[in-house]
Amino acid sequence: MTDWDAVLKGFLAGIVAGVVGLLIPFIGQIGAGLVAGFVAGYLAGGGVVRGAWHGLLAGALGGLIVGAIAAFLATLFGIALAGPVGALAGAGTVLVAFVLVVLFALDSALAGAVGGLLND
Repeated sequence: MTDWDAVLKGFLAGIVAGVVGLLIPFIGQIGAGLVAGFVAGYLAGGGVVRGAWHGLLAGALGGLIVGAIAAFLATLFGIALAGPVGALAGAGTVLVAFVLVVLFALDSALAGAVGGLLND
């Protein structure tokens, strides 16, 4: 069963790490995904598979939220700059957001597996 408390705490830890990671571009954002996954996996415990699952969920949640905000802003600016046709910018951003969700989730799953292993 999924421990949503662990996923939420991992996600929040990832947000904090991401804000701090703004000082170190790229590496900071990858680190945020690792922190999110590790925290979720460690709090969920139960071994590698359970930790990886919770880490994956924490990272995917972060990716979904970042992607949704990006799609909303792209649609808003697209309409403002190009009228109704500009709304298509949001559709392209949704595709990019899907890739972000996968990327955010993969490193988080690996870190979650380590966290789950350490709390086994």
